[in-house]
Formats: sequence, structure tokens, C-alpha cells
Amino acid sequence: MIANLALTAPELILSIGALVLLLVGAWAGDGASRLVGLLSVLVLALAALALLGPSGYAGPAFDGLYLADPFAAFAKLLIYAAAAVSILVAPGYFDRFGGMRAEYPVLILLSSVGMGMMVSAGDTLTLYVGLELQSLAAYVLASFMRRDLRSAEAGLKYFVLGALASGILLYGISLLYGFTGTTSFGGIGLAMASGLSLGQAFGLVFVLAGLAFKISAVPFHMWTPDVYEGAPTPVTTFFASAPKVAAMALLVRVAVEALGPATDHWRQIITFMALASTVLGGVAAIGQTNIKRLLAYSSINNVGFALFGLIPGTVEGVSAVMSYMAVYVAMTLGSFLCVLRISTADGAQVESIASLSGLSRTRPALAAALAMFMFSLAGIPPLFGFYPKFAVFDALVAVGLWPLAMIGIATSVIGAFYYLKIVKTMYFDEPAPAFDTEGNHPVESGLIALTAVIISPLGYLTIPLLSVATLSAARSLF
Repeated sequence: MIANLALTAPELILSIGALVLLLVGAWAGDGASRLVGLLSVLVLALAALALLGPSGYAGPAFDGLYLADPFAAFAKLLIYAAAAVSILVAPGYFDRFGGMRAEYPVLILLSSVGMGMMVSAGDTLTLYVGLELQSLAAYVLASFMRRDLRSAEAGLKYFVLGALASGILLYGISLLYGFTGTTSFGGIGLAMASGLSLGQAFGLVFVLAGLAFKISAVPFHMWTPDVYEGAPTPVTTFFASAPKVAAMALLVRVAVEALGPATDHWRQIITFMALASTVLGGVAAIGQTNIKRLLAYSSINNVGFALFGLIPGTVEGVSAVMSYMAVYVAMTLGSFLCVLRISTADGAQVESIASLSGLSRTRPALAAALAMFMFSLAGIPPLFGFYPKFAVFDALVAVGLWPLAMIGIATSVIGAFYYLKIVKTMYFDEPAPAFDTEGNHPVESGLIALTAVIISPLGYLTIPLLSVATLSAARSLF
């Protein structure tokens, strides 16, 4: 039992840390919210350090319910980094728009526990428990600004649609259990190896539908723009990064470990979701006037490109998916950090794209950073956003699916249009009313600079290290 608990060290650290900090917040009140936030980041750092021990490579725990392998460790590092950034940028925002509360970092820690369980799940029971723990914290975070109607509406929409998706997923899990006689991923794979029955096929479809909601892939994307627009911007920053990584890693693990023998069957579903997400994520964003809604469609678009890497069902394909998610997290965090820095002189948040007019003349450094993130999200070389797109298409070509790669490349041109529209607005339109001055925001400025360096051409220097890490992670699934 002690050996099993040692493998779950990151989740134990986060759980104990969250409960202790919840007590600190209850006793000290919201005046201690900044301290609770900083201690939460420290807890996340300790959880990341724990991955250097057995919990990063030692294998199954609790009879296969929990898997401590390099794949889970890589995903957890991305999750903890995104969660830490979402905590660090919150005080500056909430001080302007509604007061920072001590529960915010605690909810992110509890959500991170759920995401850790998701990526380490070796059984559909662990999968569901982790996913629900992540979701319950997320519903509260979406409606965190209780007196803001948009935030309350976002939380309610997320809760109702999330409950529906959880029901679909649970129904799929029950079908797989009924027709395979087991809840473990390995057992489900063994049962499917002798041929896919009609009941197993239905279970497979329902499970993939439930997981598609969590990554906001078409046609289960409908909640994303409304929730991203309505939720407080630091919460949207969190939603667009950490839970996306967790859900994508979970989908990859389920597809490879549990549904591996049925690859020819789920490949058709993933292909449709990938193509539909890249097309709709590109076309629907063109008419958007709110930058957060536009970034929501951008995340749908990018999830579609990441799914292209899963279609081959190979080690190289899974490695490409994880590389894509790593670069995607840096690009997305950078984009939302820039949005956080845009406010009027009286401190009101600015979200309309038109208000970015002439930003290059009033805030040149911020405009340059945002332009870099937009070009990188579009996959335009020499920025680092080009590399993961190349990697997923290369994985498709390697297994002879070059027509699909060509279609994917063509759809990326659609997305480039609206990214370039933002750059054109900032650099060529007449200046809008002046924004707040640069002010003293060292944390946000430092994080923007860091993410900008990662997605700049200097990012290519990390490819050898990134390739080793993602290949090691991918091989642990096969």
C-alpha cells in the first residue's frame, strides 16, 4: 500500500496542499489570497518535482487503476505549468474587477488533482473520478465572479452541458463494461482483440463523444465560445490550457491502450472530428468581434490539428500530439496574458477586436508580443508554432495518409486569415482611444516575455529535448 501511495505522490501533495490552503483561506480571509496563491504555486512546483521520483516512471499502482508512466508525467508537467501561470496572473485582474478570493487558487489545485488522475487513469473508474473532480472545480471557476451576469451564465452553461457530456461518457463506459466484462483499459483492449461486437462499437462511440466534449472538438464544441467569453479572463486562460492538455492526453491513452485493437473503427471518428474542428474553428472565427471568443474558436481549430497526430495510431503520431500540446500551451498562455494586459485608463477590461486598433503605436511591446502569438498560432515559420503542425502532418504522411495531410494544410490557411486580421488591426488601422499605460505588472510582463521567447525561432533549439521527452512518453503507451 505504501509503495502504491508513493506512486501517487503528485496527487497527494496537491490534495493535502489544497486542503491546508483552504483552511488558511477560511481563517485568514480574502486578505490572505495573495499568500494562498503564492503557496499554491509552490505546491504545484513540489508536485512537479515529485515526478522525478517513482511517480514519473514506475508503472501501474493499485492493480492498474493508476498508471505512473512517462506519458502521464509529461502531461502533468504541462498541466502544472499552465495552472501556476493561471494563479500568478489572477490577483492583478481580480483587484480591478471584483476582488481576489482565497478559494481561486485552491479550486485550481483541486482541478489539477483531477487532471492528474485523468492522465494517469488505467481504468474507466479512475478516468471518471478524475474527470468529475476536474469538472466540478471548473464549474465553480467559470462562475467565480458571482455578481457578473456573464460569469454566472458561463458557469451555468458549462455545468448543464458538462453534465450532459458526463452522462454520455458514463453510458459509454457502462456499455464497454457490459460487453467486455472489465473496466480496465488493458482488459477492454484484450476483449476487442478478438473482434469488435456491436455493443462494444456503441460503447466506443459514446466514450469518444464524451471525451470530445472535454477537448471541445466539433461537434461537441458548442459550450466553448460562450464559456470563454463569460468566464473571468484568468479562468479562461486556465480553461484554454491545462484542462485541454489533460483531456487530450486522456483521449490519446484511451484510444491507444483501451481501444487499440479497434483503431480502424475509431480512426474514422477522430478523422471527422479533426477535419470538422479545423474547418469550423477557422470559418466561425472570421466574424467574431470579441477577442476571447476568437481565441475560443482558435482553441477548437488547434485541437483539430492535434487530433491529426492521433489518426495514424503510431508512436510517432502520439509523440507529435504531445509536442503539439506543449507548444499550444505556450502560445495560448501568451495570447491570453496579452489580453489580460489590455484595459482602458479607468481599469475596464477591453475585449473587442476593434479596440486593438493602432495598438502598435500606443503599446508597441504588447502589440509585438501579441502579433508573435497570432503568427505562431497560425503556424507561420520561422515561429515555433510551425513545428508542431509539421510534426502531425509528417506523422500522417509516414503512414500513407498524405491526402488527409494535404486537406489539413489547406484548412490551416483559413485560420491564418483571422490571426492576420488581428495583426492588421493593431498595425494598420487608425488608433482607438488610448489604453491604460504600461503600469507596474512585472509578473505578467515577465510571463509574456518568457512565452514569447519559447514560441520565437529560439524555440527550435528545444526540439531535441522535446522529441526525446515526447517519444519516451508515447512509447510508454505501446
